[in-house]
Amino acid sequence: MRKNKALFLLLILFFGSIRFSYGQSPSEQGFEILKNLDIYSNVIKELNTNYVDEIKPGELSKTAIDAMLESLDPYTNFITETEIEDYKFITTGEYGGIGALIHQQGEYVVISEPYEGSPAQKNDLRAGDIILEINGLSAKGKSYADVSAILKGQAGTPITLKLQRPGESAPIEKTISRETIHIDNIPYSGMVDNNIGYIKLTSFTQKAAAEVKQAFIKLREKNELKGIIIDIRGNGGGLLNEAVDITNIFVDRGQDVVTTKGKLPDKNHTYKTMSAPVDLTIPIAVLVDGSSASASEILSGAMQDLDRGVIIGRRTFGKGLVQNVVPLSFNAQMKVTVAKYYIPSGRCIQSIDYSHKTKEGVFGKIPDSLIAAFKTKDGRTVYEGRGIKPDIHTDRKAYSNIALALYSKYLIFDYATTFRREHPTIPSPESFEITDSIFNAFVTYISDKKYDYKTKTEEALEDLRQDAEKENYFNAIKPEYEALRKQMDTDKKSDLTKFRSQIEELLKQEIVSRYYFQKGKILSSIKTDKDIAEASKTLLNQDLYRSILAGTYKQPGDTGDKKPAEDDSDEEDDPGIN
Repeated sequence: MRKNKALFLLLILFFGSIRFSYGQSPSEQGFEILKNLDIYSNVIKELNTNYVDEIKPGELSKTAIDAMLESLDPYTNFITETEIEDYKFITTGEYGGIGALIHQQGEYVVISEPYEGSPAQKNDLRAGDIILEINGLSAKGKSYADVSAILKGQAGTPITLKLQRPGESAPIEKTISRETIHIDNIPYSGMVDNNIGYIKLTSFTQKAAAEVKQAFIKLREKNELKGIIIDIRGNGGGLLNEAVDITNIFVDRGQDVVTTKGKLPDKNHTYKTMSAPVDLTIPIAVLVDGSSASASEILSGAMQDLDRGVIIGRRTFGKGLVQNVVPLSFNAQMKVTVAKYYIPSGRCIQSIDYSHKTKEGVFGKIPDSLIAAFKTKDGRTVYEGRGIKPDIHTDRKAYSNIALALYSKYLIFDYATTFRREHPTIPSPESFEITDSIFNAFVTYISDKKYDYKTKTEEALEDLRQDAEKENYFNAIKPEYEALRKQMDTDKKSDLTKFRSQIEELLKQEIVSRYYFQKGKILSSIKTDKDIAEASKTLLNQDLYRSILAGTYKQPGDTGDKKPAEDDSDEEDDPGIN
């Protein structure tokens, strides 16, 4: 009892300095917090005393904290002391480790790809290597997260791996010294044709703006540039100030780029361009998709609102929330949403309303009735909510069921491993192609492998059968049903030929990455990338480019300015937003 009173007094002293607002008086809100903390401490105490097995208070508390924060939004997170390195990687692009991508494949974790120049690559770790043991301990049954945590560590410390390399009978043992691994914000920059430059920006960690500036200046000095493509497709964001500074490369100083507005006055701030620009006239195309989020939307939104470039691709993710990291006791931290951000026109592009949840526990999108119109610098109409709508919409690439099955079941990955073992070298990424010989060898390789998949037609046919059985009609249609099933099986056997071009594209990128890593994968895909082709065409057509920025361009099928509707999005995989 005395301990409880002491705890209560400490809580009163601790929370007495907290500012309260929104709905309750300070005394009412303070009492609610103190009451619930007291209840929580009693729950932990009683569990520790009475529960049939030994409890782990740390794990229980983390579960409770995670569940509490999950009820707010996906970006307010508790960061334990052991997770600090992962957070530092998000902001700095650096971590201590061996420098390799990994993935789960069956009971083991497999090397997906070593980073070029990393300790993994310098010690001849290869894509496809199966991790059998780490520091003498079996890795069988270990998850991707478990293995990733062990591979990371302080630079200079050793780690010993026992690997099984496909095609070799005996395991291989490697002792590797960890290093500080730096992941470049720009894995590739170069020319996509004689006059159009290209910068692939994959993150907004520290020095992202400096890297973009350096890449652009280098392209401009060595080429007669008529336009530049900035590719932020799949870029989940990062540091806000880096997005502002990248905008500043192409926008004059003194321009508003993003404003943050929060509950506390010190969270309200307008970020302006502060430096002299590098180039104010070169035509710019920014490539976006449904996985472009956060800082990517600040950059693309600012370029659109300031009429400085055209946006091409699919509607962006729609994350207009700002997080700060606050320190907690025992070296823990919390990433907490503190504000919303607003781009130069004054619009907020937040898509999901996390303040309201349905009975099913689902957060809804901002309703159409609350979506307002805004004007760009030169008077074009744009709308808030639902992310950034591109000036030119391109269709998302859709892969066939067979291509997805071969990829997701790692058959393309495994064949690339076999190919690399049998072919020491290949031509450059730009010139390497999947020949008939290579494709036929792949078809032979998968001939005894399982890659079952269901088409939408098969699913519809199965639904028809189930409904017909329930309503006692199936016997009447059974002959026709069986004929359709047989025809479907026959048609599926031809899918390898029907969708050969898609399979070749995935196979080509996987094989190229074995020799030329991430940079090679990008180079091999550029000439068949329809978004890049659309951007290049737009930049080289000055009449088209100017009409887009003037607001007079109408894309075929577009009936004019309209609010983004619920089904007017092209959401892609969660971008792992920062």
